[in-house]
Amino acid sequence: MQALKSTSHFSGARNRSIALGVVTTILPLLFGTVVGLAFGYAAIPAIVIRSLLASHTPLGLPVISRLGLGNSEPVTVAIGATVMSDTLSLVVFAVCVSIFTTGFSPSGLAVLLAEIAGYILLVLFGLSRLGAYVLSRVKDEEDAYFIVMLGIMAIAGVLADAIQLPGIVGAFLAGLAVNASAREAPASEKLQFLGKSVFIPIFFVVTGFLIDPVKFVYEIFDNFLIVTSIIGALLAGKWAAAWLVGRANGYILNAQLTIWLLTLPQVAATLAATLVAHETLNAAGERLLDDRMLNVVLVLVFTTSLLGPVLTERFAPRMKGGTAGPALRLNG
Repeated sequence: MQALKSTSHFSGARNRSIALGVVTTILPLLFGTVVGLAFGYAAIPAIVIRSLLASHTPLGLPVISRLGLGNSEPVTVAIGATVMSDTLSLVVFAVCVSIFTTGFSPSGLAVLLAEIAGYILLVLFGLSRLGAYVLSRVKDEEDAYFIVMLGIMAIAGVLADAIQLPGIVGAFLAGLAVNASAREAPASEKLQFLGKSVFIPIFFVVTGFLIDPVKFVYEIFDNFLIVTSIIGALLAGKWAAAWLVGRANGYILNAQLTIWLLTLPQVAATLAATLVAHETLNAAGERLLDDRMLNVVLVLVFTTSLLGPVLTERFAPRMKGGTAGPALRLNG
């Protein structure tokens, strides 16, 4: 009976994660598109803007872990929704990049969507199983294990490039593909260390080279309305998603707020996609996202990176007093 109860609880949390992932993608997508169109962006750039708002990076997790709330259902649901929202937003982004660079046609879009669907299935199921098998054969050879993981990411990147997907889509899906088999491996920890100590700092250095600090400050003041509108669209979209899913599942208000704050920060996928979009040119030499929007996204990243963890510190502890059960429901 206990096993059946645990399985039911896991299945319920998974379904709620999927629901939150879909809703926390769709609502910011809609709000972001409206803002983009309102400020004069064409349809494709406006959709790209909304796709940037759909993903999230749960920066408040260290706070949650310190409070001992990592196993609570609302937190589990929010973390599970991260994979769904990041995947959906990157797929939308990839479609927009392809249409912007090669033009739109119904048949071309159908072929692209079929290629993306096939690519996702191939990476998540084919490459995942192949990678798990190869990794199991070299699990006692740390150097070989490390090289195999890098090789899996390289293969995913090459396959993505073959169907004209941005490399970040391939890298993200490759991480999902090897996650289950490599999560506890010592070589995986070294790869994470390499990413945090080398790749991510280099990524931010490259971003810094794109910015003229004086011009950046002036443009923020000159475009203050669009900055506040984009941030407002994100705050409203993510809160509406957390509230809707939270109310549907009976979570207390502080649990809803915690879900909102975990899905609020825009860092990794948002910044990477923005840089790709800024460097993407169409046949006329126009950028998919202009300098103004690049600066707006940088302000968005900075603002949400502060708000997420700081407010999580304030509201997450209140979940403990809401109910004794893991679901933190209104009737708990």
